[in-house]
Amino acid sequence: MGTKISFKRPDGKEASGYLAKAAQAGAPGVVVIQEWWGVQDQIKGICDRFALAGYDALAPDLYAGVVVPYHDTDAANKEMTSLNFLEATDQVVRGAAQYLKSTGVKVGLTGFCLGGAVTILGAVRVPEFAAGVCFYGIPPAEAAKPADIRIPLQGHFANQDDWCTPKAVDGFEAAVKAAGKAVEIYRYDAKHGFVNEQRADVHDRKAAEQAWDRTLAFWKKHLGR
Repeated sequence: MGTKISFKRPDGKEASGYLAKAAQAGAPGVVVIQEWWGVQDQIKGICDRFALAGYDALAPDLYAGVVVPYHDTDAANKEMTSLNFLEATDQVVRGAAQYLKSTGVKVGLTGFCLGGAVTILGAVRVPEFAAGVCFYGIPPAEAAKPADIRIPLQGHFANQDDWCTPKAVDGFEAAVKAAGKAVEIYRYDAKHGFVNEQRADVHDRKAAEQAWDRTLAFWKKHLGR
């Protein structure tokens, strides 16, 4: 449904990504950030679903073409730990936001795992976004202070998660609410990665559908359609 495109970063360099366009012109935009596996077909599928729901969706490629097989956690960890998160947010993610926003529409940011952490970074660092939806990822507080979040934020987290742990989620929620930020936090009795239907070991259809419905309602409220 979508296609690979190139777009400009704020520094003028080229970046690439997968773009799925809504049927109607002038649709709001959503930037979709990959898991630590790269821009897998599942992430492209998320973009396609957003397009069907009425949003232009762009998944910028933070790994510059590298896609890691689901079984290779060592390779995924290597790619993630070698990523400069702040540069990726300020240049690739912001460039994607500027590309979608060029027609004057509102643009949201969402991401999964690694992309969840980038979503919170973008909520602090990228002025083009109007709202954000984070899935099971939180950056270190020193990289993105909860008090510095600029936009309405929705978060979806798994109770069975040894990376983005329930304790970390509790701490993040307490910090953003103490700062008076507009945030909705949802927890699911599911595993980390529960939205990814290509991973039978973690996918939870009921939780994924509930999170999807909540995300679309959030976009409708903050981005329009």
